[in-house]
Order: sequence, then C-alpha cells, then structure tokens
Amino acid sequence: MTSRKWVRMFLTTLLIGGVLTLLTSFILKSESYARVFQPFQLFELIGVLLFFLGFGLIFSVISQMGFFAYLTVNQFGLGVFRRMWPLIQLFLVAFTLFDLVYFRYRAADEATVWPFLWTALGLLVISLVVAKVKAKETNSKAFVPALFFMVVVTTVEWVPALRAGGSAYVWLMIIPLTACNAYQLLLLHRITASNKSA
Repeated sequence: MTSRKWVRMFLTTLLIGGVLTLLTSFILKSESYARVFQPFQLFELIGVLLFFLGFGLIFSVISQMGFFAYLTVNQFGLGVFRRMWPLIQLFLVAFTLFDLVYFRYRAADEATVWPFLWTALGLLVISLVVAKVKAKETNSKAFVPALFFMVVVTTVEWVPALRAGGSAYVWLMIIPLTACNAYQLLLLHRITASNKSA
C-alpha cells in the first residue's frame, strides 16, 4: 500500500466516522439540538455540531487503530497457531458475543436480557454479511478473519462507551465504529489488488 492510498483511506474513514456520528446525534441526542433552537443560538449550534463531529473523528481514529492492530495480530496468530488460528478466532467470536449478552446483563440493574441479546445478534448479523462479502470478493479463507475483526475488534473498540453507560453514547459509538470497520475491511483488498496490478 502506497502512502498516498493510505492517506486517502485514512481521510475517507475519518469522514465516514465524523458524518455518521453527526447524523446519529440528530436522532439520539436531539435534546442537545432542541436547547439551541429555543431560542435559536447560532454559536451554541456550531458548538454542538463540532462536539459531535469531534466525537465521530475520535471514533474513526479508534477504528483505524484497531484495524491496523488487527492486521498485526492476525499475522502473529497465523505464525504461532497456524491451522488452529481460525478455530481460535471462532472461539473468541463466540466468547465475545456471550460476553456482550451475559456480563452486560449481570452488570445492569433491574434490566431484561433482551436489549443485550438483540445488540449482540445485530452485531453478529452485520458481521456475517460483511464477512461473506469479503470472502466473496477475495477467497473463502477470509471469512473467519473478517468475522473475527467485525465482532471481536469492534467490541474491544466499543468498550469505552459500554463502560461509560448511557444507551445514547453506546449507540452513538457503535454505529460509526461498525461502518468504519466494514469500510476498511472491504477497501483493503481493493487497494492491495490495484497495487499488484500496477
């Protein structure tokens, strides 16, 4: 990957994270916007927009750090565990999904298990779709690493919002994280393929 293509990938991922967080904030944090419209305060509105845009840029950078960390971990796993690495990844995917449901449910006060279950299932479905597309566009061996990245790495990146509590920030973070991770995963082979053809 050339530095020019890496910078382009970095900037487009940054843009995706910023814009998606901003758009999500209109829905999840609508009360923050309502306050600046009653009465209308231009500078306050700009401040709120920049606040959520800044959050999105931070989420995007977290996503990119996780992506490049995963590329290193994957190579390390292949070198150390060889044929066992895909099975280890599948085990970690299952454990992460279990963790997203069970441990969050146990930590919550007087909550039902269903919101946690639907969150884990939603992440799994999105991850399966992205992994299937990745495998279709590259090869079948890419399915398990892509699934691992989308489930495990996204969840690890999501931990700050999960610990902070407050459902608005949990969703405010997971939507851009998932989009940025999927974008990077599906873009990487296109960039490297174009480098090989050149």
